[in-house]
Amino acid sequence: MFWEKKLLQWAQEVKAQTNVPARLVLWNGQQLDFGEFAAPRVTIKVQSATALPMLLDPSLDHLGEAYVKGLLDIDGRLADIINVSYALARSTAAGTGRLARVARHFGHSKASDRKAIQYHYDVSNDFYRLWLDESMVYSCAYFENGDEDLATAQRKKIDHILTKIRLQPGQRLLDIGCGWGALVLRAASKFGAHCVGVTLSQNQFDLATERVKAAGLQDRIEIRLQDYREVPGQFDRITSVGMFEHVGRKHLPLYFSRVHDLLAEDGIALNHGITSTDADSGEVSLGGGDFIDRYVFPDGELPHISLALQAMQRGGLEVLDVESLRRHYVRTLSIWTENFEAHAPQIRALVDEEKFRIWRVYLAGCAYAFENDDVSIFQVVCRKAGRSAQQIPWSRRYMYESGKSLGEV
Repeated sequence: MFWEKKLLQWAQEVKAQTNVPARLVLWNGQQLDFGEFAAPRVTIKVQSATALPMLLDPSLDHLGEAYVKGLLDIDGRLADIINVSYALARSTAAGTGRLARVARHFGHSKASDRKAIQYHYDVSNDFYRLWLDESMVYSCAYFENGDEDLATAQRKKIDHILTKIRLQPGQRLLDIGCGWGALVLRAASKFGAHCVGVTLSQNQFDLATERVKAAGLQDRIEIRLQDYREVPGQFDRITSVGMFEHVGRKHLPLYFSRVHDLLAEDGIALNHGITSTDADSGEVSLGGGDFIDRYVFPDGELPHISLALQAMQRGGLEVLDVESLRRHYVRTLSIWTENFEAHAPQIRALVDEEKFRIWRVYLAGCAYAFENDDVSIFQVVCRKAGRSAQQIPWSRRYMYESGKSLGEV
């Protein structure tokens, strides 16, 4: 009775603040509406009274955990569900001023990094294959015109990266966090590079190795199950796509220092990574970062772009070009979400219900976060600091002009 009274009072407060088109249905059949509507777009079904304390403090972390644990079931279009979740989280944050931010400082040892990567990426290759493109590129695509299909946009993203770094035939390229090998396969087959790809995921290593063999590119590509900190030698070009989010904010200068040491004197590197839009704390808003850290990316941390650029400079690198791909990631995540929903029965056959719910809410929630500037993503081109300006292109024309021969600036 106590919790039901509190819940009714809370629902009335939310209705007054936000008027969201959602209905709450309790385990005893009682219904509470959060707005004025003919029919609710979202229906939240509370399966147990144990979910009520979480509802009364509906951060994204609490709402996500209640859904993942099966304390709540939610009916409605996934986009509407995410919109309602954010509205509920914002209403509580605005009304009470309570927005918990937990500063996390991880050691990021080689062992802990390997464990975190394997937790996220070693779900199963079949799992990722159901909602990624056929090349299994698990990073933001590049929609040059905005109407490309996912496979085309991912191929264009890789070409965009390799053109930005002015990759030449015969050059040595290191791909830090190579995933299932799409970038090194493209770099070797189209650009004529000799590539090393490193990953900490056993599943990624196995499939990438198979793909290299199937393409007949063993003489140009080596896939390694290896920490980037253990890679020997130097490379003409270095790419890192969707990896530095795992490094940890306070370790970024050391990360970029290692990139500096691995880069040849006249080399070029590109870092493609997600960033926070909160310049002060670096946290994802409304408790979303807590949910992601607990269920999706253990030990992951997002730096603000200003911190990333500062860390590059401290690591001995000069920034040459910065490009935001936030709109591109909204589109990418929206397609991933659609694919995930379309293949829900097959995905449920591969993973348990909790894992299914984690990924379902994570992908849709990320699409919303990128759309609303809660997080962003940048590609940053850099080289070793202190070098002559004469090697810097006069313009960005070489990145975008079609019809140029490979490597032409």
